[in-house]
Amino acid sequence: MVSETSAEQALGTTGVARMAVGSAESVAANIAWWDADADDYHREHGDFLGVSDFMWCPERLREADVGLLGPVAGKDVLEVGCGSAPCARWLADQGARPVALDLSSGMLRYASAANIATGTHVPLVRANAEKLPFASESFDLACSAFGAVPFVADVGAVFAEVARVLRPGGTWTFAVTHPMRWIFPDDPGPDGLRVTGSYFDRTPYVEVDSDGTPTYVEHHRTMGDYVRALGAAGLDLFDLIEPEWPEGHTQEWGQWSPLRGELFPGTAIFRCRRR
Repeated sequence: MVSETSAEQALGTTGVARMAVGSAESVAANIAWWDADADDYHREHGDFLGVSDFMWCPERLREADVGLLGPVAGKDVLEVGCGSAPCARWLADQGARPVALDLSSGMLRYASAANIATGTHVPLVRANAEKLPFASESFDLACSAFGAVPFVADVGAVFAEVARVLRPGGTWTFAVTHPMRWIFPDDPGPDGLRVTGSYFDRTPYVEVDSDGTPTYVEHHRTMGDYVRALGAAGLDLFDLIEPEWPEGHTQEWGQWSPLRGELFPGTAIFRCRRR
């Protein structure tokens, strides 16, 4: 059954706070949020994402076109924060051996249904990206398209875990909201062009219920924060992509829009290699 209740209603969200939030609270809030939001998310974005397609970002950058992962046939690939796993199924269709991981059982419910609908049966794992349940050096590649990384309190732990499960020379490629977007309101229109916050304020964005309990948590890091955390984990950054808004693309996605996309980047894609 598909829920007609929004995540905000289901979780009793009453407002927004900027406050320090640790790993346990982030995990609890984001399990609850993505479980509650899974239906709405797929109603709104399911057609854009597809069931077997690797879309890196709202700027419509497809892995089939840009090949950021390189040749994938015969490779063991981990997708971190897979959602309904269209990227992992696309990888499987290209001859890879993907495993798709997500924290949310609600999102994995959609992934399981899509596995059945497409006949592409990607292994699905429910786990926290800060503690990957895999043996060391299990994968040739790891990837994430807006999954897990923005939602964890300890991004260094995620990067260290990714480095641990990668084989030497393996790559880790992940897309996140461009850090500079944090200085603007989360608005696709003209109001989203006004600077209202400090780039250097790392205080998480938190939505809370009437008791002040977090119902949604997202963490901000600067570009430098990401680079230092990757290096500390034994991952060398060799490319950074800031996709431009494509001509003729009119579809808005949350705060992504043609208006904003023409002026400043909305996505940052980091390409790294394990030492």
